[in-house]
Amino acid sequence: MTNDLSKQNLEKTKWLPPKLDTPNPAAVAKGGVMKILRPILALLGVFFIVIGVPIAFLTPIPFVPIGLPIVILGVVLLARNSLTGKRWMRNVIAKHPSLKRFAPNWLLHLILGDEAQTLK
Repeated sequence: MTNDLSKQNLEKTKWLPPKLDTPNPAAVAKGGVMKILRPILALLGVFFIVIGVPIAFLTPIPFVPIGLPIVILGVVLLARNSLTGKRWMRNVIAKHPSLKRFAPNWLLHLILGDEAQTLK
């Protein structure tokens, strides 16, 4: 009888470590891949900006904006994947408000995310 009571008391007093929420392995892998992919996408954005401007000026047919979509894609890649790029874009738009006239609201939201609301 006393042996049964001691087993029950031992089971009640047994210390168990708290259950920790282990992160999803897929989320951990995605985070690691994004840490590698973000700088690559930001550099690709800089490349598109640098290559898109000369293409825009060297287009043989006037009023056909071939370089403009390339530059916009570069700006979006740079601003969405680099904090410095996002700050640079926000500062350029703040310094030159006339640029905001050329960028519709959906494009500013795409480039800057929720920070586009503060530029209005």
